[in-house]
Amino acid sequence: MRTMLALALVFLYINLTNAQFTDASHTNSMFTNPVQIEFTPKKKIFGKRIVPIALITTGVLLSTSSFEKSLQKDLRNIVGDDFYFNVDDYTRYAPVIEMYAADILGVKSKNHWFDQTKNLVLSSIISNGTSALLKKEIPKYRPDGSTNPNSFPSGHTTTAFTTATVLYEEFKNTNPLLAYSGYLFAVTTGSLRMLNDMHYLSDVLVGAGIGILSVKLVYHLEHLISWNPFKKLDGIAFAPQFSEKSVGFYLSRTF
Repeated sequence: MRTMLALALVFLYINLTNAQFTDASHTNSMFTNPVQIEFTPKKKIFGKRIVPIALITTGVLLSTSSFEKSLQKDLRNIVGDDFYFNVDDYTRYAPVIEMYAADILGVKSKNHWFDQTKNLVLSSIISNGTSALLKKEIPKYRPDGSTNPNSFPSGHTTTAFTTATVLYEEFKNTNPLLAYSGYLFAVTTGSLRMLNDMHYLSDVLVGAGIGILSVKLVYHLEHLISWNPFKKLDGIAFAPQFSEKSVGFYLSRTF
C-alpha cells in the first residue's frame, strides 16, 4: 500500500509534465507584434524531476528496513538519548525570510513578489496536502516511540524543501549563492528531525522529494496562473512575520 501511494504521486507528476510542446508563434489581430510562446523541452523537464523522484523512490525502498532502523539507533548513540534541539521548527521557514529580504534589498528575482507568494502558497498546499494525506494513509510510528503513527513522511522536511526550492527557482539565474543557500536550511531541518528522534531517514527523503516535486510542478505550470493585481503598483512593501504560535505577513503601501 505504501509503495503504491508513493509511486502514484510520482506517476501523476510525470503524466502532467510529459506532454510534448514545440515552439510556436501566434499573432493576435488586435496587436501589431507577434506573441512568442516557448515551452520547456522534454529533456529539460525530465532533468528537473529526476532528483525528487530519486529521493521518493529511495525513501519508499528504505522505509521500515533494518538499515534505517540501525542508522537511527547509531545517530542517537552519537548525540545521546536526551538530545533535542528544536531549531528545526524555524529553519524550515528560513528560505522564505531569505526570499523576501532579498526582494526588499532589491536583489533581482525571476518573479514579482506577488507571484513569488502565489507560487509559494500553491506549492505549500500541494506538498503539505500530499504529506498530510500520506501520513493519514500510511501508519508508521516515529522512532521516539510515540503512539501516533504519523511518521511517514516528515512534514517539517516537506515544508523546508518546498520553501528552499521556491527560493532556488526565483534566484537561480540572478544569484546562485542565494538560490542554493535555502537547501542548507532544508538539509539542516531534515537532519535535525532524525537527530531529534522524530523521523527515520526514509521519512526525510520522501518529504524532501515531495517538497521539490510540488514546486517544480507549480513553476512548470505558472503560465496558467499569471494573474497579478500588484504588478503595476509602486511603493508596495511586503514581508513575512513569524512568532512562536503563528505565521503572518506584513504589507504596506507608500502614497
